[in-house]
Amino acid sequence: MEPIINSKLADFKLEAYHNGNFKTITKKDTEGKWSVFFFYPADFTFVCPTELEDLANNYAKFQELGVEIYSVSADTHFVHKAWHDASESIKKIKYPMLADPTGVLGKAFGTWIEEAGLNYRGTFVVNPEGEIKIAEIHDNGIGRNADELLRNVEAAQFVAAHPNEVCPAKWKKGNVTLTPSIDLVGKI
Repeated sequence: MEPIINSKLADFKLEAYHNGNFKTITKKDTEGKWSVFFFYPADFTFVCPTELEDLANNYAKFQELGVEIYSVSADTHFVHKAWHDASESIKKIKYPMLADPTGVLGKAFGTWIEEAGLNYRGTFVVNPEGEIKIAEIHDNGIGRNADELLRNVEAAQFVAAHPNEVCPAKWKKGNVTLTPSIDLVGKI
């Protein structure tokens, strides 16, 4: 399996449900800005709405960082709209909900489960140059946390802006970073 970190975002063209409308989203829409691709198994399920609502509740924080969120499942854009109309949790979503019924994007990111026609829970942070900087895939029974994703995005953005520094464990925006050098070897 090829490493996905620092690989380029694959070309894609998918339908989406976004703010009451259907629209087409392509790779070109992601160029020049930070993006989060948030894969989940299916609409009208159990863990998925808790995660998507958590992202919706934190969406303004991601937007302040210049980050667009794209949720992705194998459901069609029609199903996304029906779920949005039926669920109080999903009505909160302001980010695009991508429809990937053939698994084109799921296969490109390595989340696609062929025999099920669904995705594993995958979270990917893509920089403005289209490079994947963070990749995390969970088994489908394990939900994710928007606060941790936000921290990871802040760390990725910090490292991008300060290429000679790194963020240690549990780093949060404003905390001390490290500058790798021979002087630190064996002293941490």
